[in-house]
Amino acid sequence: MTEKPAIVVTGASGRMGQMLIRTIAQSDKVTLVAALEREGHEWIGKDVGSAMGGTALGITVSDDPLAAFAKAHAVIDFTAPAATVAFAGLAAQARAIHVIGTTGLSAADLSAISAAARHAVIIRAGNMSLGVNLLVQLTKKVAAALDDDFDIEIIEAHHNMKVDAPSGTALMLGEAAAEGRGRELKEISDRGRDGITGARNRGDIGFSAIRGGDIVGEHDVLFASTGERVVLRHVATDRAIFARGAIRAAIWGQDKAPGEYSMVDVLGL
Repeated sequence: MTEKPAIVVTGASGRMGQMLIRTIAQSDKVTLVAALEREGHEWIGKDVGSAMGGTALGITVSDDPLAAFAKAHAVIDFTAPAATVAFAGLAAQARAIHVIGTTGLSAADLSAISAAARHAVIIRAGNMSLGVNLLVQLTKKVAAALDDDFDIEIIEAHHNMKVDAPSGTALMLGEAAAEGRGRELKEISDRGRDGITGARNRGDIGFSAIRGGDIVGEHDVLFASTGERVVLRHVATDRAIFARGAIRAAIWGQDKAPGEYSMVDVLGL
């Protein structure tokens, strides 16, 4: 397309919402056409730039997603599962690309999103950064190369306001490790240890979640055997990497057929 893709940002007041708005405002590749918040939010009716404590951007925060999506090429959505499922249906009606960074989605949520993807492009990832998606591919390869003599543990750390655990990225890494081993993650996932748990089950993939302060995101994949360890690590220090990845996904999806895609597709990995 010759015109710049028109983007709607949902959850405008959130950490990622504000980062997305700032990043889009500085971009020469996309343009912001709407900012959404839930009904009754104090930002409704205010200029989003002013509400963020900066310069007015000429975009009034709205609680009407249908009207917003009707004028958009893409919707970028880092909100909550229930909201994301509702947005998926509305974005599909508008034939707008839906870029989803929301985590904590249930099997029922994913099923509803898959249904919406029959009518529109949906790009979903637990993490939008290039580095993390490279880490996912490396995790799969290392897991395939090292047998069950190497225990796999995934350790993740995030800020103290994060509401879901393990993180979406940790689950991406777990799925990659399980795929590398030719297994289903749900069959070998170990997400909680407390008290007398007994010895570690051979072949399990363990998860540990740390929450504190303003940690943006840290993920380690530990392969531990007798006498040696291999550690794959990614550290995020700036949420802008997720915003840039989401914008890249919104641009990439413009000429794609309806369906579900991931950042692996966007990045050509």
